[in-house]
Amino acid sequence: MQGGKTFYGQSKPTMSSVNDLSPFIQDIQHNCDISDARDHGIYTMCTMVLKLRNLYKWEKGLQPWEEPEPSDLLDWIEAKENYWATIAGESFRSLSAAGKTMEPLDLEEINAALGDKKVVYGAGYGRSMKTVFFLAEKVEQRNDEGCPILILGKEWAREMASPFAMVQDGQIIIRKESLRFFFWDQIQEVRSSCRSSLQQALRFYGVMKNGNLDQGLFKRNLDTIVEQEMNLFIYHEIGEILQTTFDSESLQMLIAGFPGSVIEFVGRAIKDILADTHPQGLLAYIIREKREASLGFYLTFLDGLREKLFPEIHTAWRSFLADRDWSHIDQARISCRNRNEQTAEQIKEISRMIGIESDKEIMDRFHIRILAPLGLEKPRVT
Repeated sequence: MQGGKTFYGQSKPTMSSVNDLSPFIQDIQHNCDISDARDHGIYTMCTMVLKLRNLYKWEKGLQPWEEPEPSDLLDWIEAKENYWATIAGESFRSLSAAGKTMEPLDLEEINAALGDKKVVYGAGYGRSMKTVFFLAEKVEQRNDEGCPILILGKEWAREMASPFAMVQDGQIIIRKESLRFFFWDQIQEVRSSCRSSLQQALRFYGVMKNGNLDQGLFKRNLDTIVEQEMNLFIYHEIGEILQTTFDSESLQMLIAGFPGSVIEFVGRAIKDILADTHPQGLLAYIIREKREASLGFYLTFLDGLREKLFPEIHTAWRSFLADRDWSHIDQARISCRNRNEQTAEQIKEISRMIGIESDKEIMDRFHIRILAPLGLEKPRVT
């Protein structure tokens, strides 16, 4: 901390609380590298380049807007891929702290061994079951809607997925470093489409000039935006915890049976939408607090399958812009939730047939009952 403000994205500080953890950090980072070596193939080429670029920036202590020289980045990527080839077959290392040796997924035991140090160790599984590891500075703890929340800052170890919001052992984790990169990258990508929702959000933060995003103002206000819009992601995770319609066990069965397929992606999207539309979830929070900027960001970031699952939100948004009546948004939330709860029940029924029916029969069921009504193509048996 410096002058009451946390500075992110700069060179990694030397903190007394982690001075004695150097071998521990090195082992975590090595496990991060093994995870990337094993599972970087889950990404499309465009996504992997973005993930690698941001990993490069993190390693070099660059800000989200600081772009490396293309030749430097390409050389670094080549070296990274060559290194991955040497470690892809390795097992994850055990971790040692406070005189104990522990397995890398033993979260409770590892964090207990760290004692009162202002650091948090995290591990688990992300998209397509990619293993996630990190070690970060503890910035803040709080409780909303009965859910414990932990805000993290500076990171000393991370892998390329680096999810900025997750639930770990029943606790919501927000990683500010990753969230800064998310906001910067997403707004750079979306701003050319001139979405009214993004313009609405950016005008609220005073970063528009003559109808366009002012990059200098955006840089100066990025941390303010991240701080004030963090609840977008916190309340999504609250909705994830509180919604019981689509349980994690059913989703994990789908992911284990059909990793990286449209079946996994639709299952995750349904779970996300049910979280967002939960009576104590994200949209309910936005409506209750009348947060127009947050609604603008939500619509801006709503894309792909989630957008297909929530078509009524666009009509509600246009009506809202006309009269600022929040009931339009709430009615869309309720309608979306009711429909997707029915879809979730069908997915749960299909997931119970995994291991009983063949993969082809499961895919056929999923296509007829879930994908076709959404206008999505039938997945192929590999």
